[in-house]
Amino acid sequence: MSASSRKILLAVIVVAVLGFVVYRSSGFINLAGFSGAKLWSVARNANPYYLLLSLVGIYVCYALRAARWQVFQANLGPSNFWTIYRLTLAGFASIFLLGRAGEPIRPLLLARKERLPVADMFGIYFLERLFDTACTAIIAGLGLVLFESHSHAISGEASASTSKLEAAARTTGSLLFIGVIGAVIFLVYLRLHGTAMLERRTQPWRDAGGWRSKVAGILMGFARGVQTIRTWRELALAVMYSALHWIGVAFLYVWISHSLGGRLASIGFGDALLILAFTLVGSAIQLPGVGGGSQVACFLAYTAIFGVENEPAAAAAILVWLVTFAGVGVVGVPLLIHEGMSLGELKRLAEGEKQREEQQLESGNA
Repeated sequence: MSASSRKILLAVIVVAVLGFVVYRSSGFINLAGFSGAKLWSVARNANPYYLLLSLVGIYVCYALRAARWQVFQANLGPSNFWTIYRLTLAGFASIFLLGRAGEPIRPLLLARKERLPVADMFGIYFLERLFDTACTAIIAGLGLVLFESHSHAISGEASASTSKLEAAARTTGSLLFIGVIGAVIFLVYLRLHGTAMLERRTQPWRDAGGWRSKVAGILMGFARGVQTIRTWRELALAVMYSALHWIGVAFLYVWISHSLGGRLASIGFGDALLILAFTLVGSAIQLPGVGGGSQVACFLAYTAIFGVENEPAAAAAILVWLVTFAGVGVVGVPLLIHEGMSLGELKRLAEGEKQREEQQLESGNA
């Protein structure tokens, strides 16, 4: 990539971050009595050491993700931690740049770099999502327990907002739990009976050649990918890395809160788990009369449950998003550039994967 292209990409990223912050913050700015000047004053006086610690912490959390992926990938082929870590950062940076359309980029980059089948890597991606969904369900459950201990301090208008969040958390947590149980049953069946059956059923397709052989290979590769945990030790490592990752994320909420001082400085680890729980729920649902998105839920948790004023709560919610989501771009975007990826190339990769999935679906239905 030329120097001019790099400068253009950097400018686009800066504008995108600023635009997205303004967009995400528009709901806070429209609140009655909200002071933009006070918001700036709170953010300007944030403790830089806590913010630096938080930024370092999020990269440690991504390292734990990479270590977990290494456990999954070890039974498929090459599994180098630093390669996986670099491409994990690059992959999450692509999600920051492209939104959900960037989700397939990370498995595609890892498959290309490690010279492993794409289908196998998407099987690992599915397994990773399963572990994260299980952790989200557990955190939502812990959040509800912690919420009950704070419910006596909530009243009036704040109670209406948090009651919606509580109801959404219960519904979302239940659905996630049911989904996790269903996925575990599917994986157990696949391990005990499904793989052999799938291999027998797809043998004629593999022998036939053409598109049927390709579809059969993809199905078998996906089956191999989701079954990469083969020992109790590997399962224990995957669980440990998952737990450490989400504990680390909760500590980020503590440090970001403490960086702003005032009432936010009293936020402890248990409080951070509660805020994280509602943030995760907010990222998954839309609340009637409240809206959706992780920042909105984070803001409501700060204001309604812990009595934080609007402006400090908005500053905390914005900083949480910047550190945990946008922060990966600081290193991830240069790594994408190093891999020869421009915005156009990322879009082509994402669209190409989507088109392949649609073609395979059409071929399977033919």
